[in-house]
Amino acid sequence: MLTSERADPPSGDGEQPAPADHRPASAWQRGLGRYGYFGPDRSPLRHRLVPPMPDGPGAPPPDGPSPLLARLGVGLPAALWAWLYRWSGWLGPVAVAVFAGVLRFVHLGSPDAVIFDETYYAKDAWSLLHLGYEASWPDDANKDIIGTPQSIPLSSQAAYIVHPPVGKWIIGLGEWVFGLHPFGWRFAVALLGTLSVLMIARIARRLFRSTLLGCTAGLLLAVDGLHFVMSRTALLDLVVMFWVLAAFGFLLIDRDRTRARIADALGATADHPDASPDAVLAARLNLGWRPYRLLAGVSLGLACATKWSGLYVVAAFGVMVVLWDAGSRRLAGARHPHLATLRRDGLPAFGSMVVVSLVVYVSSWAGWFASSAQPGKGGYFRDWAAHRSGLSSEYITLPVFGRQKMPFQVDLTWVPDKFRSLWHYHSEVYNFHRNLHSPHVYQSNPWSWPVLGRPVSFFYESPKQGQAGCQVSECAREVLGIGTPLLWWAGIVALAYCLYRWALRRDWRAGAILCGLAAGYLPWFEYQERTIFFFYAVVFVPFLVLAVTMMIGAMIGQARASRERRMIGGVAAGLLVLSIVWNFLYFFPIFTGQAIPMDEWNARMWFRAWI
Repeated sequence: MLTSERADPPSGDGEQPAPADHRPASAWQRGLGRYGYFGPDRSPLRHRLVPPMPDGPGAPPPDGPSPLLARLGVGLPAALWAWLYRWSGWLGPVAVAVFAGVLRFVHLGSPDAVIFDETYYAKDAWSLLHLGYEASWPDDANKDIIGTPQSIPLSSQAAYIVHPPVGKWIIGLGEWVFGLHPFGWRFAVALLGTLSVLMIARIARRLFRSTLLGCTAGLLLAVDGLHFVMSRTALLDLVVMFWVLAAFGFLLIDRDRTRARIADALGATADHPDASPDAVLAARLNLGWRPYRLLAGVSLGLACATKWSGLYVVAAFGVMVVLWDAGSRRLAGARHPHLATLRRDGLPAFGSMVVVSLVVYVSSWAGWFASSAQPGKGGYFRDWAAHRSGLSSEYITLPVFGRQKMPFQVDLTWVPDKFRSLWHYHSEVYNFHRNLHSPHVYQSNPWSWPVLGRPVSFFYESPKQGQAGCQVSECAREVLGIGTPLLWWAGIVALAYCLYRWALRRDWRAGAILCGLAAGYLPWFEYQERTIFFFYAVVFVPFLVLAVTMMIGAMIGQARASRERRMIGGVAAGLLVLSIVWNFLYFFPIFTGQAIPMDEWNARMWFRAWI
């Protein structure tokens, strides 16, 4: 169903007018049209392969000024209006990203403390900058780092770490520029959070062919509480989210470019968009060099090299792109599109998605490889294989299947020591993650995540009057890792809508959104018995936002819907977006650790489980 080619998008603003033969003819069809159904798509082949963008480069220039501006009595010179029209696809998303950046960077250094798991990653990042591997720190190191004058008690003794290094290298870039201070270790993550807002605005614009919906998606991500808090905290999960979203964007660009190449091969050009499908050409066509798919592989490799949860995204996106290629060949006329795709595209897809990701992942350990293999002088387990020979492990631990006995053992002495040491390290880390059952007051089950069942308090203190800006007898300061409630609860409805669009209307966009969300969410159900936290959900927040945006597009209605229908839908959609923004502003003090009266803090604790 990911390969279906329904071309009746629910998005509204800026869509190309439907051809005359799309209009319902009978009274029954006209009645259905009032509710958004217009029958099968009979647009030219090129437009079915690559629907035109509503504005920007390549779109037909406007015949006159914006009808909305005309109704408001705003007149613009023709040249200025043409320039705004051409660049609106960038101007809107950039404006939303600037808004998100201001939110994220203002008072980024507050709280002036090491909050939650920053105690691991901020110090690991500093170790990587100076040693190339993660080193041990004294138990009271946080006090020395935050203290005045500052003391940085870094040792050269390797530390046992359980996550790959890329996310910590990124955090370290901010520390390299600004020093080992809260602003320094949060800077790079805040930058990625801001860029992700720009990316999702552009991604949604491409996905829904609507600049308005693209900017809406960017705004919704900018005001999601979980994304906001994670953008201002030096943890790894937002870094994973950034690379997963980047990979999704690159794959969308690759999809459009590839389908445009197919349309050109069939003779469906931009000037003459209609053509006939060709079964032979569609089955045998070589889709050529695909640089954006390689960039997606690099991005997925960086996601895996930040946290291993990226592996599930590699698998899910790998299946998705093969199904996308099969759908393209089927629309071009191939009689056996899946077989043709496996023959022509399967191996290149595996190489660009899996092999490239693996190369990037192994390369990310360069600092560990470069450290000394002498005992006690390099990274953890760097010397494990030195002067050690023997057979492969008798047992191996696999996802889902658990610990399995191998039918035979292999002599691995010929493998370079550093790779055998790295493999042993990974085996130990996997066992650690698999057996992490230590109870934590803020752990949660993934079933509760969509309804915000148990958020995570990253920081909390109760200042008295005159302390930390408190102006009453008792205040509360908290950084609560929780999504904006109205956005997440609307997201539950939006996911049901996407399931309907995917399963019953064969809408590939809904399938793509669900694929990204499932890859970031469903794997955690395999580990329900271990200690996991709600903030892991930030990886799939962009896809939740895309689902809500798709639902908003359906509320607005298609461009060929009646004016009354679009007006009612637009008002309802606008009220939903404004309510979400208000909800974010209401919770803003407990997203940023502001001192507020205890009564106001209690008013924001809507459920006991949030305390």
